[in-house]
Amino acid sequence: MRHQRVADVMTTDVVTVGTDAGFKDVVAVMSGRGVTAVPVLDAGGRVAGIITESDLLRKIEYSTTGDFVPLFERRGRRDARRKAAALTAARLMTAPAVTITADTNLVGAARLMSRRGLRRLPVTDANGALAGIVSRGDLIGVFARPDERIAADVRDHVLRDAMSLDPDGVRVQVTGGVVDLDGELERRSLVPMLVDLVRAVDGVVGVRPHLTYRTDDTISSYVPSPYVA
Repeated sequence: MRHQRVADVMTTDVVTVGTDAGFKDVVAVMSGRGVTAVPVLDAGGRVAGIITESDLLRKIEYSTTGDFVPLFERRGRRDARRKAAALTAARLMTAPAVTITADTNLVGAARLMSRRGLRRLPVTDANGALAGIVSRGDLIGVFARPDERIAADVRDHVLRDAMSLDPDGVRVQVTGGVVDLDGELERRSLVPMLVDLVRAVDGVVGVRPHLTYRTDDTISSYVPSPYVA
């Protein structure tokens, strides 16, 4: 079953800056386009880093600290102080940027964002050139899929294609992204398999199985031998 990919939801009209862009130029670009982050491109059009609003705020945060630098300072504070003193995008950006490819599925993109604590990811091609940008909002948008499309995916791609079941043998009802499954399966072991596959369908919020089975194939036929001293 084909899951939606980053290419299906990413923004391709991306505002960018070059590594030599000045601090105020970066501010003007972000304010003018109403964005909270901009990828920074090198001379070859490849993603060199990314600048976020948080990076810009360092200039205000450290504006009253003067030249005093603590003898022992954590790396994060040193990086923040460096960004506060930055005059160009090359010094202001976070590099290297965490990027993703357009053919990554949305599950992979969500996991990467969650693991790295990111709100957005530049999307690059095989050569590292910028292809777009994807945000948390883009990923969440998958849950806006119509219930009818979700139900069709469950019937066509899960029941028929993945599990080779008769789509008419299981009633599929989707309401608000929650899938209700009613029907009888041949074997008990097919029930959790079906639920897991349905849960993985793009846009599914939850699954409520109301399924019966003809044969309980989860009961072991093994009978241990009596213990002999």
